[in-house]
Amino acid sequence: MLRNLRTLLPVFLLVLTSPAHSFDFNSTCSSIASQIAIPNATVSLVDFVPAGTNLTFPNNDPSCARPSQLVLTDMCRIAMAVATSNRSGFDFEAWLPRNWTGRFLSTGNPGLSGCIQFEDLAYGSALGFATVGTNNGHDGDTGAPFLNNPDVLADFAFRAIHTSVLVGKNLTEAFYGSPHNRSYYLGCSTGGRQGLKSVQDFPEDFDGVIAGAPVIDFNHLIDWTGHFFGITGNSSAPTFLPPDQWISVVHPDVLAQCDEIDGVKDGVIEDPNLCDYDPSGLVCADPAGGNQTDTNSTTCITEAQAEMIREVFQPFFIQGKFAYPRMQPGTEDVPIYYLGEPFMYARDWFRFVVYSDPNHDVTTLSDKDWALAEELDPFNISTWSGDLSAFRDRQGKLLTFHGQADGLVSSRNSERYYRRVEATMGLDNTELDEFFRFFRISGMGHCSTGVGAWEVGQNLAGAGNISDLNLDPGSNILTAMVRWVEEGVAPEDVLGTKFVNDTVEDGVQFARRHCRYPLRNTYDGVGDPTKEESWSCQRVE
Repeated sequence: MLRNLRTLLPVFLLVLTSPAHSFDFNSTCSSIASQIAIPNATVSLVDFVPAGTNLTFPNNDPSCARPSQLVLTDMCRIAMAVATSNRSGFDFEAWLPRNWTGRFLSTGNPGLSGCIQFEDLAYGSALGFATVGTNNGHDGDTGAPFLNNPDVLADFAFRAIHTSVLVGKNLTEAFYGSPHNRSYYLGCSTGGRQGLKSVQDFPEDFDGVIAGAPVIDFNHLIDWTGHFFGITGNSSAPTFLPPDQWISVVHPDVLAQCDEIDGVKDGVIEDPNLCDYDPSGLVCADPAGGNQTDTNSTTCITEAQAEMIREVFQPFFIQGKFAYPRMQPGTEDVPIYYLGEPFMYARDWFRFVVYSDPNHDVTTLSDKDWALAEELDPFNISTWSGDLSAFRDRQGKLLTFHGQADGLVSSRNSERYYRRVEATMGLDNTELDEFFRFFRISGMGHCSTGVGAWEVGQNLAGAGNISDLNLDPGSNILTAMVRWVEEGVAPEDVLGTKFVNDTVEDGVQFARRHCRYPLRNTYDGVGDPTKEESWSCQRVE
């Protein structure tokens, strides 16, 4: 199944590219600094970096957790600071490869978006894209820089990505001596929202956008992440369940009830929409009969804890109005929101944006606070427009994907957005398929990892190194997008791979084709369930 990059890459470039004109790459890299004339930009570094270099980033904020990155191809690295106002700006990097294909790629950011994803710069440049990324206007995975500075918030919401695209395209043309042929975007989580923000508000920026697990309907999502504390309580509350019991007690019970709905007992809930989990069976039995109301047992739970679990898996309402879908069963083995304290991003958003008070008590947030966050919606950060007609009309292509075991962003929200676009534009799914396709990746967590066949070419996480990465468009969403834009061949499904111990060297554990929504992957009931041919895409109504 896997193909070596050294063999596949030349074919990929030959079939799908228009090669740039011939020029002296090394000389251009050494002289380009004097030729860069970008308004409000200050160049801090221009450096030729050969393949195999392990770059370190000593000034990177520790919360970014990216101290170094292996460079996978010869490239010219250009770093600069770009001012967006007299009190805001972003750090920008362009990795311009020797093997440029004529393509441009912008990358997104994680979390609260103060971290350049250098691994995506390495990925894109290795595949011949002129690849750019930013810190989105502030340093670190924190909302503190938003305090009393709407310009920094504007960069976070939309301006840094859009401006960096304009800068990056101009820089690419200046470097290679010709403009790019096609423009792409790749991002997940907050990066997914950034991609959809571009599609909605700046449809001319990209020809093809890949937006994974997007944090759209952003304000309601932030509210939703914060409301779990009110359900679980702190670590001393009678409703609180320690994280290890979510993992060792609740998760196995969820699998016992829902794993085999798809016909296969493999630890993967293929479609969690079909799971209506009931924790009643976990309640500790009272030796005198009935149920205990209190217990210190680590193998069963109290009725109060069972009611808390039921509420966790319910949709979220604000003042009686639906606001956000439920957390999906099958995600509780990564209990991010059930730690007995307000979630960090909700804490930061309410302190530094909603109330502009670093000391605001976020343990008492309730309906009035959730409603206020939605009302404010700074710079339309909700990213919830269903009208993508401008992007469609210029022949843009949009691919979204979402892990069905995502414990950070409910996978149902991506389905909800698909339906919103469908209703807003008055299209059926066949018409929507012409420019917008959504893939549900069973057993994938947030953007990557998980018990399912989650490696679909969305980043470098699934490969031990670039030479192990599968670039076949049937198994790689980035090359699938390139083929869709440049050859008009739309992806019907995507073949995911699960490696033993998530380690390429240990071999393939199983593979599974993931269907485009609204189709559901369905087991045929008789074949080997580890083989992709034993499953087929069936219509979901």
